[in-house]
Amino acid sequence: MKKLLTGNEAVARGAFEAGITFAAAYPGTPSTEILENIAPYKKEITAEWAPNEKVALESAIGASIAGARALAAMKQVGVNVAADPLFSFAYTGVNGGIVLVSADEPGIHSSQNEQDNRMYAKFAKVPMLEPSNSQEAKDMVKIAVETSEKYDTLVLLRMTTRICHSKSLVELKEREEVGKKDYIKNPQKYATTPAYARGMRVNIERRLKTLVDASNESELNYFEWHDKKIGIISSGVAYQHAKEVFGDRASYLKLGFTFPLPMKKIQKFAAQVETLYVIEEVEPYIEEQIKAAGIACIGKEKIPNIGELNADIIAKVLLGEERPVIECDASDVVSRPPTLCAGCPHRGFFYELSKKKNVMVTGDIGCYGLGVADPLNTVDTIICMGASISAGHGAQKAFNRHNTNTRVVSVIGDSTFFHTGINSLLDVSYNRSNTVSVILDNRITGMTGHQENPGSGYTLQGMPTKDIDIPNLCKAMGIENVKVVNPLKLNEVKTTLNWALELDEPSVIVTRWPCVLKKHSEIDIEEFGDYKGLCSVDVDQCIGCKKCIKTGCPALQFDKKSKKVKIDKIQCIGCEVCVQVCPVNAINKVGE
Repeated sequence: MKKLLTGNEAVARGAFEAGITFAAAYPGTPSTEILENIAPYKKEITAEWAPNEKVALESAIGASIAGARALAAMKQVGVNVAADPLFSFAYTGVNGGIVLVSADEPGIHSSQNEQDNRMYAKFAKVPMLEPSNSQEAKDMVKIAVETSEKYDTLVLLRMTTRICHSKSLVELKEREEVGKKDYIKNPQKYATTPAYARGMRVNIERRLKTLVDASNESELNYFEWHDKKIGIISSGVAYQHAKEVFGDRASYLKLGFTFPLPMKKIQKFAAQVETLYVIEEVEPYIEEQIKAAGIACIGKEKIPNIGELNADIIAKVLLGEERPVIECDASDVVSRPPTLCAGCPHRGFFYELSKKKNVMVTGDIGCYGLGVADPLNTVDTIICMGASISAGHGAQKAFNRHNTNTRVVSVIGDSTFFHTGINSLLDVSYNRSNTVSVILDNRITGMTGHQENPGSGYTLQGMPTKDIDIPNLCKAMGIENVKVVNPLKLNEVKTTLNWALELDEPSVIVTRWPCVLKKHSEIDIEEFGDYKGLCSVDVDQCIGCKKCIKTGCPALQFDKKSKKVKIDKIQCIGCEVCVQVCPVNAINKVGE
């Protein structure tokens, strides 16, 4: 049977077919849907959201050592978090086959950088596979676990956004039940103490030599002979773009097993073509190794190393062809930057925080990062997961040391707090900082699409579980000043911020209100009630001051002709932030 699948869905199916029995991840675009699509295979696979990517990989490593086939998935920056166990496990080798899926994001659509994680395979000296469509994504999961077990190594499966989210036909097969290998106590293999690790270091080089042979012999690296005036070496989605541009006018060496590179095949291919192009996204990973081997080729001197590659770019830079596009008047296109949703619980908090003077706001990764933009214009820094609290701590210490009259407010979401914010808050507590840490608890992992987390009360596969009490957790870490507020009640937020900023010791404010898009559970309804409704504007009362517009709510619209505000009934959910902001009481909740 064939089915149209995204690359992420295909990887999930591949995990099922390959006999994998344990999978873990932390949600992050463009990798999120991998675990979401593994989760329904409850009878065959234990699938879990981990608090962060390091824990996800370590859990998969534990399953592998126990003898089970395992998979961990994450976005490209998540591999940075998981790098510590990755490099150590590269030394030890495996028991059950294990795959690490890295979903890279050329173009920086929802990430903080554009790193090319092919470098991790070379750095950690683990084999890497790269699919160029959904069928290959599915098939390569099985090839990866088999390679893992054959060569005693973790295997990196490197995806990119276009492979993760584009769809193509996939032939489905039955699951291969392989069971679990026996676990044999063997600290000489799995305990990376220096005495054992020195021997592992030698073994990793021996393994690398056998992997070079495997890459040269692999059917994942193959020739497509056509016109030999132009030869193209490519992998992943870049191969699809190259084929679209050149078609049968060029010959191809399609690479699917990309670390180690199949240098013998590359040399054979290069010897038979007149002009050799290396077409790849972002970094010159393949190109540099080919040139280091003394093979002449053309790559990044013409092909950009910034952003996503596409057929139009390739046609322009290599063939000088400008592809026609539909002309339009750009002045008619309205700029629509992303904004917090109407009714978002973060809006009221940021609105009040934006009024504070001599305050530095360190932000984090999540929807609340949008607090950096106008009109809220509140957040000053966004570095990485968990950095708001620890960077805020360092900034406050610097301000205090140099007698600068500036206070730091660190803002982090509930899922991000569980990810890496807990250690950061321990730093604040242990080193006696006087920062204000604000945990925006919207009861779910919001930005990546409502995945469960340790505070939501449910697991990935829908099992009820203990929900972590954030205020009590903060108190257990030594934070004595902890308050919980409803972020939609502006006076409550204002009073609590003033309280925290007046303290000369660490404090935590937890804003607790569900994401406006969240499907409410019975527990949510019991705690928060059925609060959704609609607000309306009394146009006779409205003075057109635009104060409500400064909250940044997309449901509020200012009519330039009448110089009055109106409310979009489709978007409004009656959060009442605008009601509290209006100086002339022109806005009210319908029915009240």
